[in-house]
Amino acid sequence: MNSHTQRHTVAGPAGLLDCAIDTPAQAPRGVAVLCHPHPQHGGTMDNKVVQTLARAMVQLGYTSVRFNFRGVGGSQGEWGQGQGEIDDALAVIAHHRVAGAPLVLGGFSFGAYVASQAAARQAPGEQAERVVLVGPAVINFVAAPVPADTLVVHGELDDVVPLTAVLDWARPQSLPVTVLPGAGHFFHGQLSVLKHIVTSAWAWRPAS
Repeated sequence: MNSHTQRHTVAGPAGLLDCAIDTPAQAPRGVAVLCHPHPQHGGTMDNKVVQTLARAMVQLGYTSVRFNFRGVGGSQGEWGQGQGEIDDALAVIAHHRVAGAPLVLGGFSFGAYVASQAAARQAPGEQAERVVLVGPAVINFVAAPVPADTLVVHGELDDVVPLTAVLDWARPQSLPVTVLPGAGHFFHGQLSVLKHIVTSAWAWRPAS
């Protein structure tokens, strides 16, 4: 993401996983693990939407952790049909989370599906402080139900995952969806607006 981004590998269930770490200037308030789009359609941890989420998390005071799923970039292994990628995310979370510190889980497109499933599999008492799903892939993959304060952002003109499909997924959960007018799946030209939506959601979040 920048010259200060640190790179290292984490042991995953199918081999080493390539990670990119960005830290805030001040002492981190927690860790945010972010998942990238579909590995078989060019998705990597350097995707611009994922990098935008990382910048937002660092601005909010979290250490941001991006990683490549198995078989992508420097990560070992092969495509795991979606289930293997959830296992990858769980390995990265287990390695980077700090006991007693908040954990944020986020993702874009296929990565949002993975983040939802990873959030659902956290042990009682270890749940994520917040879940952030951008352009969630709720068709072709079964996104898990998520907490009521999950931030869901979707483009009005998304032609990969239609807005109607996301609303159909969110409706039974009474889950609000923030719709960015005129935005497509990749939020071209609107990444700064996306970042503002994420950081503003934290600023306006009710105290727990």
